Amino acid sequence: MSKKVLIVGGVAGGASAAARLRRLDEHADIILFEKGPYISFANCGLPYYIGGTIADRERLLVQTPKGMADRFRIDVRIQSEVIAVDPVKRMVQVQSEERGLYEESYDELILSPGARPIIPDLPGKDLPLIHTVRNIPDIDRIKELITSHNNQYSIVIGGGFIGVEMAENLKEAGLAVTLVEGNGQLLAPFDPELAASIAREMEQHGINLLFSERVQGFRSLTQGIGVELAGGRMLTADLVILAIGVTPDTAFLRGSGVALGARGHILVDETLETNIPHIYAAGDAIEVTDYVHGTKTAVPLAGPANKQGRIIADRIAGLPSVYKGTQGSSIIKVFGLTGASTGSNEKTLKRLGVSYQSVIVHPGSHASYYPGASPITLKLLYTPEGKILGAQAVGYDGVDKRIDAIATAIHFGGHISDLAELELCYAPPYSSAKDPVNMAGYAAENHTAGRVQLFTYDQLDAREPDQTILLDVRSALEHQNGHIPDSLSIPVDELRERMHELDPSKEIWVYCQVGLRGYTAAQILRQHGYQVKNLSGGYKTYRESQFKPVPFSGANGRSGTEQKNNSQSSGESMPAIQIDNDLNVCGLSCPGPLMQVKQTMDQLAAGQTLRVQASDPGFYEDVKAWAAMSGSQLLQLDRGKGGIIEAVIAKQMPSTPPSSDVAAAAPASTMVVFSGDLDKAIASFIIANGAAASGRKVTMFFTFWGLSVIRKPQTQKVPKTMLGRMFDLMLPGSSRKLGLSRMNMLGAGPKLIRSIMSGNNVASLEELIQSAAAQGVEMVACQMSMDVMGIRQEELMDGIKIGGVGYYLGAAASANHNLFI
Repeated sequence: MSKKVLIVGGVAGGASAAARLRRLDEHADIILFEKGPYISFANCGLPYYIGGTIADRERLLVQTPKGMADRFRIDVRIQSEVIAVDPVKRMVQVQSEERGLYEESYDELILSPGARPIIPDLPGKDLPLIHTVRNIPDIDRIKELITSHNNQYSIVIGGGFIGVEMAENLKEAGLAVTLVEGNGQLLAPFDPELAASIAREMEQHGINLLFSERVQGFRSLTQGIGVELAGGRMLTADLVILAIGVTPDTAFLRGSGVALGARGHILVDETLETNIPHIYAAGDAIEVTDYVHGTKTAVPLAGPANKQGRIIADRIAGLPSVYKGTQGSSIIKVFGLTGASTGSNEKTLKRLGVSYQSVIVHPGSHASYYPGASPITLKLLYTPEGKILGAQAVGYDGVDKRIDAIATAIHFGGHISDLAELELCYAPPYSSAKDPVNMAGYAAENHTAGRVQLFTYDQLDAREPDQTILLDVRSALEHQNGHIPDSLSIPVDELRERMHELDPSKEIWVYCQVGLRGYTAAQILRQHGYQVKNLSGGYKTYRESQFKPVPFSGANGRSGTEQKNNSQSSGESMPAIQIDNDLNVCGLSCPGPLMQVKQTMDQLAAGQTLRVQASDPGFYEDVKAWAAMSGSQLLQLDRGKGGIIEAVIAKQMPSTPPSSDVAAAAPASTMVVFSGDLDKAIASFIIANGAAASGRKVTMFFTFWGLSVIRKPQTQKVPKTMLGRMFDLMLPGSSRKLGLSRMNMLGAGPKLIRSIMSGNNVASLEELIQSAAAQGVEMVACQMSMDVMGIRQEELMDGIKIGGVGYYLGAAASANHNLFI
C-alpha cells in the first residue's frame, strides 16, 4: 500500500524532499503545500535581481507546480497555508485560496516552513515604504518601487548576509545607500578584522555605514520615510529594507505537541524526526547540531536545508541516512570582494569556553608573476593540539576553493598537519606551489611546535612598554607610511648588524606587513637569545582591525549618502587627465607596490603624472598616505573590476628657491663625548635625539672615557696587551655600568637615578641610544683613543663608525652647533 506524504513548504528543504522521495518511491502519494505562489525559487538570488546581475526574473524560478506535476507526479497546492497539525488524527488543517478551509490526512509529514524576517515592534513598523526580503513577491515590490518611481535614496537596516547583499545591489541599481548596523561590525560569522575588509570594500564603493546604531522607530514624511536612531538623529530615504535577521515560521505548531526550542525552532534527532513519530522537519525552521562542537544551534542556510530534505526522503523510503550536523560554511560577494567562512569563529569559541589558537596569513591567490594575482587574508582557528576548528578568508580571487578545502578537512576531523600536507592543484594561473591552504597549515604548525610565539592585534593594548619592545622590521619607507604607535624601526635586513639596539632584558614584539618578515626576524632574534613574539597577520591585519566607518555629513540619509569614491561612481564627466607614465604592480604585495611607485616617481619630472594599477587591497590606503607624505598630488583613486586599484599621481612641483645666491646649509650638530659619566651621557643623548627629531644631522664623536658609553654590554673575548687589560679593570664595561659625576655613592647613585627616570617615564640611557640610532644619529669612535686604551672594534656596539680627528673636523665644519661634553 502506498504512503501518503504531506510536505509543508517548498523552496529548499520541502522541494528537495519531494523530488528525492519520488525518485525513491514511484508509488507514494505526495502533496506539497506552499502558502505563497511559488514552490521552488532561488531565494539566495533575489538581491541580484534588484541589482541587475540577474536580468531575467524567470531565472529565479527553479521549478513550477506544473513542472513538478509533469516530471515527478507531485500534487502541488500553492496559496495553501497549513495552519494546524493534529498528530493524533494524523491530519493537517489547510487554509487555501482556492478550496477554503479543509483537512488533509497523512501517513508521513515533512515540515519545512522556513523562517520569516524579524520585524521589531517599533513605531511606524507597518509603513508601506518598509520592505523585507523573503520571496518573489517581496522582491517584485522592491523592484517596482526603484524602477517606476524617481527614488534615489535607500536605507538598509541590518548588516547580515541579506542586508549586505541588498545594500550592494541597491547601489548597483543606482541608489544611494546607507546601511545601519546595531553591532560594531558587519556579518557575525566573521571575526572583526576580516569583517572590516568587507566593510571597507562597501565604503570604498560609496555605501555609508553606521555601526553601533539602534533604530528607535519610523516616521512617514511628505517625501519618503524617516528612520529615527537612538541618539536622536533621523535619516530619510525613499525606501527602507529591514534585514535584522530571521525567526522560525512555526507559530502554527503551537499546541500540536511538536517540541520547539526556546526560540521557536523545531527540535529533531539525527534522523530529522521530531519528538512525534512520522513527523519530520528540515530547513531554516529546525534546530541542528553544531558539527564541530556537538552543541545545539540554528543555521539558516540553503545547503544544509537541501541535504536535510534529501535525508528525510531517504528515511521515509527506508534508507538509513542520518544528518550529522551543520558546519555553517557560507560565502558572500561584496562588489569585487569575496568573504567566506566555515566552522567556528572566535566569538563562538569564547562563548563555548573552547581553548584555541589562531594564525592569519596573506598569501597570493596564485603565482605572483602570473597576471591578476591578488592577496587573500586567511584566518585559521585550531585547538592547541592542532585540530581544526574553523577558518575565514577574504579576497578578490580564489577565496571559495580555499575555504571549501578547509571545510572538507573539518568534516573529516582534520588536523593542521593535514593542511600542510594537502596536495592541491597547481599551475601559475590558479595557485602557487605552496597553496594558501598549505601556508596556513605551515604557520599553524610553526606555532603549535613552539618554533615561533605569536601575539594578536587585540593583545597590543595589554602590552607593557617597560617590559617589551615593539619592533617594526619593515622597510623605512613602509614605517614612514604608517606604523603601530610606539614601535622602533629596524628593517629585517639590518637586524643582525643593529641587534645591539635592542635591550635583551625585554621581550621583543616583532611585526612586519603580513607576518613573513616578522617570522624571519623572530627566528634571528630567538637564536641570539632574545625572547620574541611575532604579530600574526602583521601590520595589514592591525590596520584592518582599526577600521571605523567614515562619518558622513548631513542630518539625514538624503544629504548623507553622497558618493565617497572618486570619479567612478559619481556619474559626472571628469576632465581628462594627461598620463605621462604607466606602472602595473598587480600581483605584488606590500611593500612592493609602494617601492615601485617611489622608484618610478623619482624618474619623472616635476608635474608629470603616473598611472598605477595594483591588486594589493592595502594599496588603496597606502598610496593616499604615501602621496601626503611625499608631497605628491593624488589626482584619482578608483577600485575597479576584480579589486584592481587604479591611482593617478602627479609629482610635486619644485618649491621656490631661496632668494640668496647661496642656499643655506642643512642644519647639523656635532658633539664630542669625552666623559664616561652616566649623567653626562644621558644629557648627550637627550640633546642628540632632540636635534635629530628637529631635522638636524647629528654626529657624536666618542673619545677616551666616553668610549665606555658605546661598549657592548656583553664581554667580548678579544686579545689585549697588558696595558689594555689594565684599562679594562678601570673602565666601565658598558653604558649599564657608568657611574655618576657627583653623588655616585659606591654605585648606589646610578641605580637611584635610573629608578627615578623609570618612575617618571623618562627613557633610559640605553633606550635613548636606540632612539638616536633609529633617527640616523651618526656615532663615531675615536681611533686614537681606542688604540691608547686598548679597546677593539669588536667591543663596540654594532653600527659604530671608526674615525679620527679629521673625520670629526669635517663634520664640525659643516655644522652650526658644536658641543663638548
